Amino acid sequence: MIVGGAVVKNGNKNSHFVIENKVPVLREKDIMSEPEANSPCRRIYFVIQLMYIDEKNLGEHHQLYWKLTRDVLISVPSMFPMIIQISEHISSNRYYQALRVTRKLIEYEQEVLNYVRNAGRGLPKSA
Repeated sequence: MIVGGAVVKNGNKNSHFVIENKVPVLREKDIMSEPEANSPCRRIYFVIQLMYIDEKNLGEHHQLYWKLTRDVLISVPSMFPMIIQISEHISSNRYYQALRVTRKLIEYEQEVLNYVRNAGRGLPKSA
């Protein structure tokens, strides 16, 4: 779990936390490690995650986000509606909501990859 930039790991016993102020919180299921960011849309997720937990480098993360989304849209223009939705959340500093939509973008990316892989079946192999 990440709470306000601090990584919190559960010990032997269950714990209950009450967070009294507004800080970024990511549960383990929402955290993506850098090695897991191994596709274009996963890299977008990772950079949004950094926006959410690393506010001091927000400008750099925003620049990388716009570069990544531009590259994705050049390759797969059909992702435009989801990218717009994600960008609106980012513009309003709603990074957690942007992460949720980006999960859907990752699922769509996988569907596109599966379609491309399956479309190649039955074609003769080149020599």
